[in-house]
Amino acid sequence: MKQDTRDRFRGYTESLSEEDSDLLRTFFAEFDAHCLIADAEKRKLRSDFERAIIYFSDAGLPLRRALERLDPANLGGFYARPPVLWFPLDDAAKVYPLSMEQGRMSVFRLSVYLRRDVVPELLQMALNFTIKRFPSFATTLKKGFFWHYLDTTKRRFCVERESSVPCEPLRVARSGSQSFRVVYFANRISVEFFHVLTDGTGGMIFLKSLAAEYLRLTGVSIPAGETVWDPNTEPDAEEFENAFARVPLSQGASGFVERAAVQMSGELCKTKPCRIIHLKMSASALKSAASKYHSTVTSFLLALMFIAGRTATDELHGEASIQVPVNMRKFYPSRTVRNFSMYCGIRLPLDTKTDVASLASDIDRQLRQKASREAMSEMLTATERLVAALKYFPLALKQPAARLVYGFLGDRIFSNTLSNLGVVPLPAEMAEHIESMDFVLGTAITNRACCALVTVGDTATFSITKMTADPTFEEKMHRLLSENGVPVTAEGSELYET
Repeated sequence: MKQDTRDRFRGYTESLSEEDSDLLRTFFAEFDAHCLIADAEKRKLRSDFERAIIYFSDAGLPLRRALERLDPANLGGFYARPPVLWFPLDDAAKVYPLSMEQGRMSVFRLSVYLRRDVVPELLQMALNFTIKRFPSFATTLKKGFFWHYLDTTKRRFCVERESSVPCEPLRVARSGSQSFRVVYFANRISVEFFHVLTDGTGGMIFLKSLAAEYLRLTGVSIPAGETVWDPNTEPDAEEFENAFARVPLSQGASGFVERAAVQMSGELCKTKPCRIIHLKMSASALKSAASKYHSTVTSFLLALMFIAGRTATDELHGEASIQVPVNMRKFYPSRTVRNFSMYCGIRLPLDTKTDVASLASDIDRQLRQKASREAMSEMLTATERLVAALKYFPLALKQPAARLVYGFLGDRIFSNTLSNLGVVPLPAEMAEHIESMDFVLGTAITNRACCALVTVGDTATFSITKMTADPTFEEKMHRLLSENGVPVTAEGSELYET
């Protein structure tokens, strides 16, 4: 493949006029000035430019216009300067490398579906140009004496055609490895993040900026702003700060001690996840259905999830509990693209009335209390105290100790998760090229399903990550939505393996 690209590019250059040959020589002299990384990585980057030039030539775009889109100045100084930055892990991220188990890692996926199939050559160039804007993502995870940390790595970050199960663990133990991956399939661009890097909000900013840069390379002009970051502007320190450090601690500390929750039934599959299901629906219809119960969309969906989860378990007694991440930016505004979320648990006994109105009312009450600024502050204070308790343990001793201390984060205290990213704002110029988005959570250890919601335009996508082949939960959710006047289209994968 590499030899074929070199041969094609050699043949292409030999066919150029003298004027275009001069243009190309000047172009690659500019590339050399912007790319001073290791020779092996530099050759890969140059090959990316060559493949993109060949693509544009095949598409009939004049060389001068192609080189304008691919201007090496878009690389900035990222590949021309040695790596000097390193980042301590934010308060939420510290637990993720400590709590990793063999074959398991906290990974989530964000995807955008375009109206045309992805051109891999241009997606790779979009990543080459975008990564410099997100310095805390252009890192590799390393072990310090007391804590893990993120160390800048100057390398070519690659895109790949999707060929495996979503949210598979990343190989972060390798030197220079990246803690995210970009994959594509048909019209879908997906970015999968190790949670040590970012949360859903930060990940969405990266995905939108990457997609916007890709569309620019295809010839679409998209204005930059708060919703889509310009990859050629300088990063601001606030964008990769540990925003938890600015939150004032409370007098009390609570939020972690919970009883084990009832789990849905069904044998756990060996392949994790064993299936991804997307329930797509009209956002306006979903909001209308929730309003009939004087409820928010989140509370309405949680009510349906409790009913569906009750249907999917053989247990008769105990409590079900759904984890709900809480974006701290709504209490303490921040531009950080690192983790800045906490969580709360909505708990209900299995014998609670299963009518939607009663459940939604109870859930609304719990969310107002448990997802409040005060409750999140108390949980953050408890987190800080636990981190402080482990602070001076060497990492070799900290890892087994942390697995005990951080046992409260184990998924046994939850039955399920609902993470709602809300409505994703997009410039009109970008929105017309996008069909939808989805948000997929990685698997837990014992939870049979994890759920996430994201809305673009009037399309809300409710995604279910499955750990069991038992279809009861998703079938009940589909039926409940339909019964409440929300037409649903089900998409997703077949069973990968059981």
